[in-house]
Amino acid sequence: MNALKLPEGWEDTSPKAPSSTRRRRLSHLAALESESIHIMREVAAECANPVLLFSGGKDSIVMLRLAEKAFRPGKFPFPLLHIDTEHNFPEVIDYRNRRAAELGERLIVRSVQDSIDRGRVVPKSPDESRNRMQSVTLLDAISEFGFDACFGGARRDEEKARAKERIFSFRDDFGQWDPKNQRPELWDLYNTRVRTGLDVREHMRVFPISNWTELDIWQYIGQERLEIPSIYFAHRRDVVARGNGFLAINELVKPKAGEVPENRMVRFRTVGDMPCTCAVESDAATVEAIIRETAATRITERGATRMDDQVAEAAMELRKKEGYF
Repeated sequence: MNALKLPEGWEDTSPKAPSSTRRRRLSHLAALESESIHIMREVAAECANPVLLFSGGKDSIVMLRLAEKAFRPGKFPFPLLHIDTEHNFPEVIDYRNRRAAELGERLIVRSVQDSIDRGRVVPKSPDESRNRMQSVTLLDAISEFGFDACFGGARRDEEKARAKERIFSFRDDFGQWDPKNQRPELWDLYNTRVRTGLDVREHMRVFPISNWTELDIWQYIGQERLEIPSIYFAHRRDVVARGNGFLAINELVKPKAGEVPENRMVRFRTVGDMPCTCAVESDAATVEAIIRETAATRITERGATRMDDQVAEAAMELRKKEGYF
């Protein structure tokens, strides 16, 4: 008797059993993909005006791929939104614009600089990180377009606050998250109800890849052969050692007194503002090499790369309470 041919992404877990009684289950990437597509379709079915936050980073790139699988051949039932601090790496912004055009999807960009010009945000100093300022611009954009659900590419393994946030995260009239008042999520049953009305601005943040790890993301990028910005691959760059990492030298980051510029082989594990996103030393120039490197690392992605998360033990949670991603 010929062996059963399993669908792509499935694996046979009992090779010694007769073919007629073999158990089948999804591979771990196929299971994660299936769950994420289910969540995206649930939001598209239940919410009136969702939006997908797209920064050009690896997590939101995976989100775009999942949206393609969930909704193609039609267009996405939501636009893309980027909150641009204008302190991002230019390679990432170039990728963002090109990828949105290739997909033929609507990209909305709202700028932190515009919020500063309008007096909505007042920096304490010209060189202050704009990462935290994004919350104001994001909440203004949500109010401007009336979005009731925002897809985000956050994952539980990134940071403690993200580990405790639910997949469907309820935000109040002020866009704030209350970690002590979260809705239960049992057996993939999600509560998508938000209050609506002329004077009510509640909404949801939804994280379809919350259960993915950094390694899962890279394995999926490799499996799907997804293009990513060049800064993720190892390259030589002028950097300066600051804090626990290396900051790339550019128009926003200059060596301070006592700091010595160095030219090192580095890559970035995450994308973000140039003044607060550190590079890591690496010679991983391919996705396969990044997968091997990620599997061996013992330092969390944000712990290794984000200076704004090292300010305080609860830095991310405080930002999320204010309306951050």
